[in-house]
Amino acid sequence: MNCLTPQLPDWPVFCQSLIRPSITWSVRPYFTNRIMMDLKMAEKFWAVALSDMRVDLEDGALIASPFPWTAPHLLRLNFCTLSLVLFASANGYDSSMINCLQSLPPWVSFMSNPVGAWLGFITIAYWIGLLLAYTVAPYISDRFGRRLGLYIGLLFVTAGAILQGLSPNPAGWVVGRGLAGCAACFWSCNAPVLISEIAYPSHRAIVSSFYQCGYYVGSTLAAWIIYGTLGNSSSWSWRIPSLLQLILPLCALPGLLLCPESPRWLLSQERAEEAHAILTKWHAGGNGNSQLISQQMNEIQTALKAETESVQRTSYLDMLKTKANRRRLVITLSIALFSQWAGNGVVSFYLTKVLQTVGITKSSEQLVITACLQIWNLICGIGAALLVDLVGKRSLFHASAIIMIISYVMITAFSASFAEHHERSVGIAVIPFLFIYFAGYGIALTPLLIAYPCEIWQFSLRTRGLSITWIASCLFASFNSLVNPIALENISWKYYFVFLAVLILYGITEYYMYPETKGRSLEEIQTLFESENLEPTSTRATD
Repeated sequence: MNCLTPQLPDWPVFCQSLIRPSITWSVRPYFTNRIMMDLKMAEKFWAVALSDMRVDLEDGALIASPFPWTAPHLLRLNFCTLSLVLFASANGYDSSMINCLQSLPPWVSFMSNPVGAWLGFITIAYWIGLLLAYTVAPYISDRFGRRLGLYIGLLFVTAGAILQGLSPNPAGWVVGRGLAGCAACFWSCNAPVLISEIAYPSHRAIVSSFYQCGYYVGSTLAAWIIYGTLGNSSSWSWRIPSLLQLILPLCALPGLLLCPESPRWLLSQERAEEAHAILTKWHAGGNGNSQLISQQMNEIQTALKAETESVQRTSYLDMLKTKANRRRLVITLSIALFSQWAGNGVVSFYLTKVLQTVGITKSSEQLVITACLQIWNLICGIGAALLVDLVGKRSLFHASAIIMIISYVMITAFSASFAEHHERSVGIAVIPFLFIYFAGYGIALTPLLIAYPCEIWQFSLRTRGLSITWIASCLFASFNSLVNPIALENISWKYYFVFLAVLILYGITEYYMYPETKGRSLEEIQTLFESENLEPTSTRATD
């Protein structure tokens, strides 16, 4: 493979100069060839080197560094970005809490024994709050920056948690749940975008994929907290978990206070000096003459200029104006659909009901299974986030579809067998396939639900594209939340056939529609979509 152009005859010599003198000459050819193989063009060398050779910039020169993340400025930056991941915990905490509370007799009694439509309404109150907040959250993000929305979310979740924890009646608890949904909206509109726009170039894909893994941090915490209150027969068995919704958002606060504003947003507001200062401090350790910073500033400014010239004032209608944007919109809507209609909605919010259909009725057993499942989901999500740059996003999508289809077939078959024969061993056999199913869900739809839409939309529509992802997810989840308890109550396991059909559609759609973005900067991904010959299997050109 030869990626050199005639204008660059001295690349071998230059590549040799990058290697530390301490590296023996016997292995220098390997490192030289490795760099040369991954070069796409001279202007893009820094991005590829950062990704494949783990290099950092020091005093304006490229140097080899086996552990670039140990640099002090990158440790601070990654602390900030990983702190922002905790804002995704609210959604996970809520879904796990509403699921586990159905196993607590004090909460069931307080909420007047919710079933069917009433249980569905309690569940969608969160999504109603989230959807209402979407009328203003994207505007605030684009007009006032990414960080302000995160602080607004903290105010909403504080009010919601206190109202739920001290609620005197079911109506107050439901309203508090709606306020928590408002908080999740402001966080989901700003946190993943800010992570994507401030992350170090070679770390962006991984830390962006970590965002949705925060969902399982919250769901795991909620499940074990409620398991711990199981022996308490008073109302504090559910009031304590309601109040503790504040834990993870408050843990994220120190990182948010240190976190810089998005340099892309600052440049869009014609605040170039501030953007340059942030990139210099956080990406180059204070070296304002860094080659990396110059490259990033040029790429961002070029992309913003092109977008400004083509669309003076962006709107949601811009998503339909070009072929590239229409494809982005189809991908965005489809991934939102599959994230909620792949069968996970039944298990995430109504696992108690699912377990009851296969004969597992003890509260302690239900809560232990739920809590262990959340830990498993967290492990799978983090593992996939670490693999995303190694194997690529399409490979994760492929594996996800195959695993979920096979495991859901087995879940449906065992559930049908239990319904007919009522053998406890058959019901218990469903449990391992629930874990296998969520492994399939966790390796793609958990880390990429947010990271993928964040990557594929250009800057001018990135916040709106992410809003579409969340709005569509909320609508699909709301419909799920209303229909699932009614369907489970009336047709039981037969309802699973609907999700099998959706899973098959997911496999077909991701195979033919989702392009590979591995190894590309945000600006390069924009160019990829604008090209006329975009293929689903498109990868970083190295030839």
